[in-house]
Amino acid sequence: MPPKENAKEENSNYFTWTQLLVAVSVSLCSFCTGFCGAYTSPALPSMKGDDGKFSITSQEESWVGGLMPLACLVGGILGGLLIMYIGRKWTIMITAPPFIIGWLLIGFATTIGMVLAGRVFCGLAVGLATLVLPVYLGETLHPNVRGTLGLMPTLLGNGGLLLCYAFGSFLNWYLLAFAGAIFCIPFIILTLFVPETPRYLLSRGKPEKAQKSLAWLRGKTGDVDAEMKELASTQGETANAKSTYGDMFKKRNRKPILISLGLMLFQQMSGINVVIFYTHQIFLDAGSTIKPAIATVIVGLVNFVATLIATAVIDRVGRKVLLYISDTTMIITLFTLAIFFFGKHKDWDLSGVGWLPLVAAGFYVLGFSVGFGPIPWLMMGEIMPASVRAPAASVATAFNWLCTFIVTKTYMDMISLINSYGAFSVYCVCCIIGMLFVIFFVPETKGKSLEQIEAELTGGKE
Repeated sequence: MPPKENAKEENSNYFTWTQLLVAVSVSLCSFCTGFCGAYTSPALPSMKGDDGKFSITSQEESWVGGLMPLACLVGGILGGLLIMYIGRKWTIMITAPPFIIGWLLIGFATTIGMVLAGRVFCGLAVGLATLVLPVYLGETLHPNVRGTLGLMPTLLGNGGLLLCYAFGSFLNWYLLAFAGAIFCIPFIILTLFVPETPRYLLSRGKPEKAQKSLAWLRGKTGDVDAEMKELASTQGETANAKSTYGDMFKKRNRKPILISLGLMLFQQMSGINVVIFYTHQIFLDAGSTIKPAIATVIVGLVNFVATLIATAVIDRVGRKVLLYISDTTMIITLFTLAIFFFGKHKDWDLSGVGWLPLVAAGFYVLGFSVGFGPIPWLMMGEIMPASVRAPAASVATAFNWLCTFIVTKTYMDMISLINSYGAFSVYCVCCIIGMLFVIFFVPETKGKSLEQIEAELTGGKE
């Protein structure tokens, strides 16, 4: 059975320590994004309580949570230009200054305006990171390990989220911000030592540097010449062409871009960032018998463990199977939360099931984290055509954060209009539609090179 033997050989040859080092180094940037995304959940109660240095209205509170995604949108758009003109690696490096400035503004804040300004800076960094990390790893990792190592940003991002929840249980809001600034240092140091992607170097007419980069990534046992030949055959047609936003509308490029946008839409319409940003408040509203701070940490731990599971199995079971499991779990748990909050609204006696919101939220986060959390970002780096990868990834990232902003900013308004049970019902219906989208439109990319995926989705013709 030669194909199976070749597959085993490729797995052993291409899971190199250099690729692992690259994945971990750049994904420490994602750790910072996870810490930033989770910040509002433990910080807002502290900011409004005895540790507050200033008063904060409910509308200002919603902007602390909602302004960051809006800034992420801008960061995603800027990132599309940066990864084209300064490269993937240095775009990752550029995320560091706004992260640090943002956290210091929040930490030293004496007015709500300083907090909001800090969230804008952090949001710009998060927008850049969520764009460039999938592109960088998609272009550096071998297909046989791209699923596993390509989920490293999500795994470490959820690690940052968990650590923020844990630290937030004993640190006040401004000390938590200083901790966020300190956590930026490791990724800055380690990313200095990783190479630029071979595909970007080829697109800039630097084949010698591209070969050197690929040789470093694949190690001594990799067949670099064969892979360089495949890269050169597909990159040659775009090496001297500038990627433009207008090229995305060419017929050959529409299908993969629309698939990516669809995945981003249903990822956010599942309501995940409502649960992440307002975990503490949701448990307070539910009147759960478990302390909100403890429940928040448990949810963060489930999130991390679920992503760890997805990382271990994605290259075995494929992307679509995990998306099916993810969506099914979210539909069931969101329906459960909707029923619970409906009962609370109708004054049912729920004293015997005070644990239910925690269990439902835990399984909801687990379901999200094994599929719809990491896979839209992973597939963004896989399915975008090489000729428009930078602008298309920029648009997909900006679109994701636009959806995030809309969902998080409207959550409080939805509660006022249709109560919590109505909000969770809306998210449940969106997940059902998302399941149909995956079934009929999303391709399987497991084990395929970026060139193979592009040929299948675009027909290989202009």
